[in-house]
Amino acid sequence: MLFLVYLLLGVAAGVLAGLFGIGGGLIIVPALIFSFKFQGLPPDVLTHMAVGTSLATMVVTSLSSVKAHNDKGAVNWPVFAMLSVGLLSGALLGVFTAVNLSGHLLQKLLGVFALLVSVKMWFGFKVVEGAKVPAKPVLVFAGTMIGWISGMFGIGGGTLTVPFLRHISLTMRQAVGTSAACSLPIAFMGAVSNMFLGENNPALPALTTGYVYWPAFIGIVLTSVISARLGARLAHGLPAEKLQKMFAMFLVCIGIQFLL
Repeated sequence: MLFLVYLLLGVAAGVLAGLFGIGGGLIIVPALIFSFKFQGLPPDVLTHMAVGTSLATMVVTSLSSVKAHNDKGAVNWPVFAMLSVGLLSGALLGVFTAVNLSGHLLQKLLGVFALLVSVKMWFGFKVVEGAKVPAKPVLVFAGTMIGWISGMFGIGGGTLTVPFLRHISLTMRQAVGTSAACSLPIAFMGAVSNMFLGENNPALPALTTGYVYWPAFIGIVLTSVISARLGARLAHGLPAEKLQKMFAMFLVCIGIQFLL
């Protein structure tokens, strides 16, 4: 029965991710938190499990996404290479930060982050494009900050990476494609770190490796990749501005729920 719930969660996460043009982390993490609460899993670890499991699912989904973008020549590999140095270390730092916070505080911070993203989505802030790609140290530092926030909250980083890549003069097509590629090192390092750092936590239930809960991982992966295509097709029939505002309202609900 619970596995069916995860399959349905994968469908919902995939459709919404495809519909709103974002990675599924901002949808999967809140949904897993509510699901784990319903299951009665220990409150001290359920938020960390949601973050770890979300990152693990993104390892699989990002591979498919990267291939699709690369086939269209939309990945700027030199920029990706420099960002990845920071993304890997930043994701590790993000997971380390998360596991040293209580589940309650982590939910509050996730709520604040969701509200901040909702403001950006609602008003559609325009990115001021830069004149050229910055020096390598700047890219590494930017990657570290993006990886840190993404690793802490279990997201792929697209809400942060795309605006940054547009700012350093990449076209929108390259920004989206390169951002998709950047999700892979974040997800990989985040998943492995969560497995390792949560390994000896006695509060974890069965069928986990650290903070990655395998029944949820398998259910979400089986359905989210396919359903994301459906969401993408639906998105083409709806106005982009209306979609942004719909997603902003969704994030406001999530943010308020966590803060309360």
